[in-house]
Formats: sequence, structure tokens, C-alpha cells
Amino acid sequence: MKRLIYILPAVGFIVLAVVLYRSLFMAPTILPSALINKPAPRLTLPALDAQTQGFGPKELAGGHVSVVNVFASWCIPCHVEAPVLMQLAAMRDKDRFEIYGFVQRDTPDKIRAFLAQAGNPFSRIGNDVDGRAGIEWGVYGAPETFVVDGKGVIRYKYTGPLTPDVLKNELLPAIHAAAGS
Repeated sequence: MKRLIYILPAVGFIVLAVVLYRSLFMAPTILPSALINKPAPRLTLPALDAQTQGFGPKELAGGHVSVVNVFASWCIPCHVEAPVLMQLAAMRDKDRFEIYGFVQRDTPDKIRAFLAQAGNPFSRIGNDVDGRAGIEWGVYGAPETFVVDGKGVIRYKYTGPLTPDVLKNELLPAIHAAAGS
């Protein structure tokens, strides 16, 4: 019986170590979203500033696919994905979709400086000053990208920076699938 007292903690430690070790190799982009195949939150994001317009349910259910990208100037991966978003913007007319920016807890001045440097792929930019919209959308952190069909239903979510491979193999197919739904 005394042996069992020494063996149980060791077995427990080994089991915990195996679980933690395996979690290191899980893809960080595989985060479940309770909003997939459900209507986008019915709230309107106010415009970033006077140079742009915000967006809400009316725009997301406007009959075209919408790509909503959550970003911020302080987000290093957002800087990395900026060229990919510009590539996506170049495809906007051919594939008939809109790209909306969803600013997460940032200031208009910092966002404008970021967009001046990286380029502006967004047709509208909404500002989530207090973080409430991020909670409603189930945002874990920037960057995240959602594909919303023409009826305002979220069809796809990608967590993490967009790369050329993600654009080609995941995002564009999701856009085309949303256009057909």
C-alpha cells in the first residue's frame, strides 16, 4: 500500500506531461467557433474615422460575400498578413466579395499609420473600441478572418495570420463556397 502512495503521483505526472506535450503540436488555427453557420452578430461597428464607413448587419447581408478581418496596429502577425490581404483585395472584383476591417482595441491614428505603410485592402473599417463586438463575434485575438455569405451567415473562420497557402487552399475556397450558399 505504501508503494501505491509513491506510484500514483508519478503516474499522474506522466499522464499530465503527455497531454501537455501533445497539445504543443495542435494547430493554433483550429479553434472551434460556435458562430459557424449562424448569423453574424447583429451589431453595427462604428466607422474608424471620417475617412471610412463602419459596417453591420445591413452590409453583411447585402447579397455579396464579405470577408471580415480582425486586426490592430499593435499586432505583429497583422503586419505579416498585410501583403496577403492586399493580394486578396486585388481579387475582389473578379470573385465579387467585399473586405471589411474590424479594428480591435486600437486608435484611429495608429491604424491610419499602419494602413499607410501596409496598404488598405478594406472597403469599410469598423472600430471595436471597448472590445464588446469582439466578444460577440467570438474573437480570440488578432488576426482572425471570417467569411460571411450574402445572407449574413458566418461560413468560415480562420485564426492567425493569412499566408499565401492559406489564401489559396482555405480562404478562397471558403469564399467560393459562401458565394454558392
